[in-house]
Amino acid sequence: MLDKKLTKRLTSVKDFRRYVTDAVRDFSAMRQGLKSGLVTPALRDKIMLAVTEVNGCRYCSYMHAKNAIKSGIQESEIEALLSGDLSNATTDEATALLFAQHYAETLGKLDQQTLDNLFAVYGEDKGRGILATTRAIMVGNVHGIAIDLLQARLRGKKDPESSIATEAAIAFGVLVFLPAALLKKLFGLQSPDMLMQN
Repeated sequence: MLDKKLTKRLTSVKDFRRYVTDAVRDFSAMRQGLKSGLVTPALRDKIMLAVTEVNGCRYCSYMHAKNAIKSGIQESEIEALLSGDLSNATTDEATALLFAQHYAETLGKLDQQTLDNLFAVYGEDKGRGILATTRAIMVGNVHGIAIDLLQARLRGKKDPESSIATEAAIAFGVLVFLPAALLKKLFGLQSPDMLMQN
């Protein structure tokens, strides 16, 4: 299983900081979605696999494939998701998985119509849970890719499209970005989510 070579998508430090801020802002929606059962562990894992396929994080691919197996997802469906194939998705899951892929492909820069469609299909609570789950895995993917690239660089196999400054800023920047986002949330200083503005 998982012998497919993933193609890593590189991102900027600015985008990574935005992903962290968005994920922290939405953490309670993700937790509530899981707690209420609106977002099942299986759907969460499928969203994470769909986003991971787009971004190409091998660490996330391995970890979320293991979690998906524990959630009862068949190995063939996991392999399909990690190949970008959503043909095994149920009718109820299809929109969520397409949304998650699109979110990753657009680097989280969605148009309002895409978000409105998500909420029209699932309702606001489940839609927010899906959005929050998608945002959380974006953080994990980008961070994992930066660590992977930094480790490869230290072994003498640097990626010509990446820089040590970006890799280090993302790999270690999470130690600054995450606490800063948490403090902003705690003290109500976060800027509003632009996707939720009408």
